[in-house]
Amino acid sequence: MGWSSAQRRQYIRGERPAATPALPAEHPAGRTPEATSYSHVYSCHSSQRSPGAPDASTGGRLTRKKALGLWTCLALVVGNMVGTGAYLVPATLGRYGTISLIGWVVTAGGAICLAAAFARMSRIMPAEGGPYAYAREAFGDLPAFLVAWGYWVSVWVGNAAMATGFASYLTPFFPAIEESPAVMASVALGAIWLLTAINVWGLREAAVVQTITTVLKVLPLLVFATIGLFWVDTAKFTPFNSSGESHLSAVAATAILTLWGLMGLESATVPAEEVDDAARTIPIATVWGTAATAIIYVASTVAVMGVLPMSELAGSSAPFADTATRIWGSGAGKVVAAGAALAAFGVLNGWVLMQGQMPLAPSRDGLFPARFSRLNERGTPTFTLLLSSSLCTVLVVANFTRGLVGLFTFAVLLASVTIMLAYILAPLAHIVLIRREPKRWGGPGARLAMVVSAVAAAYSLFAVSGAGTSEIVLGVILFAAGVPLYYWVTRRRDASETG
Repeated sequence: MGWSSAQRRQYIRGERPAATPALPAEHPAGRTPEATSYSHVYSCHSSQRSPGAPDASTGGRLTRKKALGLWTCLALVVGNMVGTGAYLVPATLGRYGTISLIGWVVTAGGAICLAAAFARMSRIMPAEGGPYAYAREAFGDLPAFLVAWGYWVSVWVGNAAMATGFASYLTPFFPAIEESPAVMASVALGAIWLLTAINVWGLREAAVVQTITTVLKVLPLLVFATIGLFWVDTAKFTPFNSSGESHLSAVAATAILTLWGLMGLESATVPAEEVDDAARTIPIATVWGTAATAIIYVASTVAVMGVLPMSELAGSSAPFADTATRIWGSGAGKVVAAGAALAAFGVLNGWVLMQGQMPLAPSRDGLFPARFSRLNERGTPTFTLLLSSSLCTVLVVANFTRGLVGLFTFAVLLASVTIMLAYILAPLAHIVLIRREPKRWGGPGARLAMVVSAVAAAYSLFAVSGAGTSEIVLGVILFAAGVPLYYWVTRRRDASETG
């Protein structure tokens, strides 16, 4: 007979289950997924104990050697946001006019509210799975499954956009990429599978890549956000609203577009079991990483809009490179293009990591198939990584004839819609938990936290309204496709617990 849900949660926390039946049959040789996770590479923080010894302060449980510290978590948060959105979003905003800057400010405020909600929840309950874990705590299994399912789908769909963006940024150096859709697809898939191999090799190796690429790819944006502002011509900030839509509709449309640039703000909450001092590290990385990225985005977009006329910006496939060329010459444009390619590569690495980590918690809770939580000897979810990258490959191959811009736009809109359920239910879960369990979730600042969470959920709903009917319908279809899997997996789980 398998373990119950309560026993599984005890085991994951490092406690001894009340009863110890035979291990589930689906894990051969008596090895559970948790037994090989990085979460169970134990060490001691006190020099008075031998490595791997139990810690009396934790009730006899083993302390753990974690793969992710504060700077790595900051790199994960910033790195997962600064990527294709940073370098392409200004062009998509060009057709709306400078009203899109209001959209940026609205998104920045909404994103910081989301980050604050995630930060407080992670401090109280630093559970692996992030938005999924909070939704499950507040609403139960089915809503939590839909959050995890939508999040996972958005990750591998978004990876198609990021890989395509990486290929497009290489076109100034390799024109054949732009001339041949097949070459473009090959370069994109090569990047996906190279980073998949790195993540299969180990989380620490992926974290090193993430830290290095984050530092390097942020530098060009910092240049535009500071030095580039000296070349701003305020006469270029016209027209204010060129979309032909109402001001409210234009702001909503730009909100969903700019949100693509800030997706990933919750990244540090997902691999919580791998984070050192998670209750302190995750909130700092989440809030400060989001705030810093939002400031850089808004300032750099102001610089681009103040240099390129709106008509030219709307037709640009490389707005930052075009701006650099206008200010400093063609050589600078190529340098920026190289920085954009590096940004796309770095953010793709972070999201490849996420596509493997996100299904772990729901799989361990019996909501995803058990294979999603099987880990290799280095503690990485090989099956999930390979499956996710394979689905991403199918998406690229099926749509590469759309061209660079067509494939990128399609993937961005689909990824934005499918992740929004997590951004709506997670802050609502925070409000529910504060009201339902005030002793645990209340305390100083609880009322303010409820207001912030309500603003975050309202912003997310507002952003969805700007996505368009066709994208919302397609997102609903994808969510519906996961429901049969949920009932099949949970029935098998319940049968094993009562059998």
